[in-house]
Amino acid sequence: MSPVKNLRRLRAKLIFNPGSGAIGESPVQLMDVISEMQAWKLVPEAYLVEPGCDLQVVVQDALEDGIRMFVVCGGDGTIDSVAGALAGTDATLGIIPTGTQNNVALGLSIPTDIPAAIATLRTGQHIKVDMGLASCGEMKRSFLEFCSVGLFSALYPAGDDIQHGNLARLGDFLATLVSSPPAEMRLVLDGKQEIEILCHLVLISNMPYIGPHYQVGSPTSFNDGLLGVHLFADLSKLDLLGSVVQVATGGSEDPRIQHYNVRRIDIDSHPAMPVMADGVALGEGLLHIHVRRHTLAVMAGESTDKTPPSQGTS
Repeated sequence: MSPVKNLRRLRAKLIFNPGSGAIGESPVQLMDVISEMQAWKLVPEAYLVEPGCDLQVVVQDALEDGIRMFVVCGGDGTIDSVAGALAGTDATLGIIPTGTQNNVALGLSIPTDIPAAIATLRTGQHIKVDMGLASCGEMKRSFLEFCSVGLFSALYPAGDDIQHGNLARLGDFLATLVSSPPAEMRLVLDGKQEIEILCHLVLISNMPYIGPHYQVGSPTSFNDGLLGVHLFADLSKLDLLGSVVQVATGGSEDPRIQHYNVRRIDIDSHPAMPVMADGVALGEGLLHIHVRRHTLAVMAGESTDKTPPSQGTS
């Protein structure tokens, strides 16, 4: 029996990023996604992401219209933005990964094959995941993947452009890498343990993977009620880059990297270092973060293989 037979039709807001995936494939890909979703009795209402668009407004309008399934077809940046808008609501996030790294999908065991990912929207596990909430000055943002203080935040804009093929930003990347100084970091973990140390980077993670599939947490780190704190002390900039490459290529992590698991963390840096949450700059200076336990509903993958329905099933 086809797995779609007993499913009721379900409206879904499809947030499609034409900038993800291979250039020129978006129109065909969008039609394939819509067709495959319809085969699973999902009724997609498509929104095409444009530079500068406010996904918070898009999500809010759809929620007010009664939609409770939001499907992101795009990369980690688009997924992060929609996740932040859905945090604390009764809606569910579905993911069709078409980005460069697809770390969120990797952490949630969602296949990168588009038909299989769409099948997961119906046959996967409905779970609740944690998110972090970062406050820096007047800026406040929920994050699904990570928040960083220091060198990674400074390098991210140019590094992300390079990752997407803009090699002209390589000079900016190298200039920032050379000129960024270390800072005196003062961390307070869960209001108790204090750490003062000179370093280039502090990373706070919620998902298992960041960057080039760099594993920073356990497979269940997204719903354990804790955030991972990764303190890159006593490492030079070259050591930092080398450690990322080594782990991403299957090697062991530098033993100088310190790890903690917390519910809340305060970080102050001197000089004030740049702060970033899921690719969004939050400014510089004092940072407060706490975990938002089970605040986002997601359709995640599961180990049991499912066979998708054939195209055109009604």
